[in-house]
Parts: sequence; C-alpha cells; structure tokens
Amino acid sequence: MFGQKNSSFNRNNVNHPWRTPFVFLALTTVVMTLAFSGWMTLLNNFTVEVANFRGAEIGMLQSLREIPGFLAFTSVFILLILKEQHFALVSLALMTIGVAFTGLFPFEYGLYATTILMSTGFHYYETMNQSLSLQWFSKAEAPAKLGKLIAIKSMAGLVVYGFLWLAFSFYDMAFTHAYFVLGGLGFAISLWLWLFMPIFPQKVVQHKHLVLRKRYALYYFLTFLSGARRQIFVVFAGFMMVEKFGYSVADISLLYMLNHILNIYLAPKIGVWIGEVGERKALTFEYTGLILVFSGYALVENANIAGGLYVIDHIFFAMAIAIKTYFQKIADPKDIASNAGVSFTINHIAAVFIPALFGMLWLYQPSWVFFAGAGIALCSLIASQWVLTNSKDAIENNAIHFTDMPLAIKKRQ
Repeated sequence: MFGQKNSSFNRNNVNHPWRTPFVFLALTTVVMTLAFSGWMTLLNNFTVEVANFRGAEIGMLQSLREIPGFLAFTSVFILLILKEQHFALVSLALMTIGVAFTGLFPFEYGLYATTILMSTGFHYYETMNQSLSLQWFSKAEAPAKLGKLIAIKSMAGLVVYGFLWLAFSFYDMAFTHAYFVLGGLGFAISLWLWLFMPIFPQKVVQHKHLVLRKRYALYYFLTFLSGARRQIFVVFAGFMMVEKFGYSVADISLLYMLNHILNIYLAPKIGVWIGEVGERKALTFEYTGLILVFSGYALVENANIAGGLYVIDHIFFAMAIAIKTYFQKIADPKDIASNAGVSFTINHIAAVFIPALFGMLWLYQPSWVFFAGAGIALCSLIASQWVLTNSKDAIENNAIHFTDMPLAIKKRQ
C-alpha cells in the first residue's frame, strides 16, 4: 500500500489534470514575468537612487543585457548534455537568482554581474520556451494556446505592478527586499516544477547542432525585421512619451497596466483569429497597422493620441504569434530546437546597432527614427506576402524557398 500511495507523487505520473505541457509553460511564464518584469520596473529608480548611475553606466548595463540574447544560438550546444525541459528550468533558476541578488550589489560591477546572470537565464529560457511550445502544441492548436500564454503573462505582469505599487507607495519597501521577494518566489516555483512536473516526451528527437537552411530564409528575414521594430518601440517610443509629452512615472505605469489588461482579453482572441485566417493575412494586417502607428509617432503632437498609439503598438506584439506558427508549419520538426536559438540571435542582431545608431539620428531629428520604423514595417509587409502556409503547395513542399518567390507568386495566382 505504501508503494501505491507513494507512486501518486511520482513526477513522471501524468494522470493529474494539471500535469500537462500547457500548465508547465503557463507556470514558467509566470516565473519569467515575476522576475523580469519586476527587474525592469525597478531598474531605473534603483540605478539612479541607490547605485548612483549616470548615462554611461546605464548604457553599458543595457548593452551587456543584450549580449546573451545575441549568443542564444549557443543553446543548441547545451542541449548536448541537458534535456530542453531541464534547460528551461535551469535558465529560470539563473534568472531568478540574478534578480534576487540584484539589490545586494548596488554598485557598478556588481550590477553588471547580476544583470548578465539574469539576462543569460532570461534569453536561454525564452529560446527553450519557443522551442518547447512549438513541439508540444499541434499546428492547429498552437495559435490559440500561444495567445492564452500571452494573456497569462499579462495577468502575472499586473500582479507584479500592483505589488510594487503597494510596496513602494504604502510600505516604503527597500529595493533589496523587493528584488529578493520577486526573485525568490520565482526560484521557489522553478524548484517546484523541477520536483513535481513530469518529463514530457518529445515527439521528434531534435538536432543537437546548428541548423541554417536556405528554405527558412523568409522566416529569418521576418524575424530580423521584427527585432529591429521592437528596438524602436522599446527604446524610443517610451522615451518620446517622457521627453516630448512629459509623461510621469505614474503615467507610464498606467499605460503598462492598460496594455496588460487589454492583452488578457485580446491575446487569446488574436491567437484564435490567426488560426482561422492564416499567417499571411494576420501579418499583412499587423504590418499595415504598424506602418500607420510608426508614422503616427513621427507626426503626433497630442499627448493623449501618443498614448493611444503606444497602446495600439503594444497590442500588435501579440500578433507576433503568426511568425512562430509560420515557422512551425514550414519546419522540419527536428529543426525546431536548433532554429529557436538561431532565430533568437537573429532577432537580437538589431539590438547591437539600432539603439546607438538611431540614438544619434534622434539628436538630429526624432521623427526620422519613427519614419525609419515605418519603412521597416513596410519591408515586413512586402516580405510577408510570400508566407504561404495555407496553400497546398506550401504544405506539400514543407516550405517556400526565399529564392523561389516569383514561382510562388505564379502558383498562388
């Protein structure tokens, strides 16, 4: 009897309804949001008020933070010794430890060290998260489930923002304690997942070497352009709100909260919609909208309209699901893990030069930064017209070669 009772706690027992791949990914999403969103929210105030950072130090810290993202392709080599699910949890542990210890090192090199530790865990986790979700979810269910995960991320983000608002508005919590609470809670959940979640089987054994295929060129190109647009949004859109329109910390916080509230409702519906209309139509809608949004950033003179554009821009991020599901449909199943790291590196190429290059452009004429963003969105719109995952030819051939674009157009016509 003892053996039977004890077997119910076997981590490989998958008979429990909560022991599913979706629940695993949902809980890891919560951990990532607790740690990373908390770290980002506190960063500027902590570096200025406690660490006495100036522009040079914060610029170096942000550059160091992007290096692990650029090196995400190295994840495939770690998979030689770790299962993807284990690697995801180890990455979360690194990230949460980095966040928990951030408040203990309020000086330049200490913050650089904890930032690199946090960022290494974050970027490796994001790489594994993309790989596992595309392997565990079927092609039919992937858009809807990825949308639900975005909604869960937004719910967790609201909890983080609410906690920090209460902690610093009413209880005067120390930065050290806030970082430790968020990082420590995330680490505890990661440990629980390690101990009590089963090891979910892989349908297809993944390649353990770098895979770069010519037929994935369109996916790589769209991923690069997506990373470039994201840098403009992350670095310059929020900066414009503060510099040009005088948004306060409270104003920006309210925008963040509104974005997350809308995502809780809209992201699952966007995922279902992408599954219904197909990736090409979804991306066409997204990129057309982004052209208008970036052009609006360049021309706007009203603070409320600027805030509205910022919210709309954030909603379009949920449509990035379409690029992931496009790759899922065209890829050899064995290539998913390797290409998750490659695509993450490609996505971060822009992070190396966009902030510095466009920062100089900003000093000359800020509107040109956003017109450049509109141009990048236009390039994405043109390229997306060769996304043919719903066509019979694309399914039979597994992918449309980037060099076969004229032929693909002829077939579609």
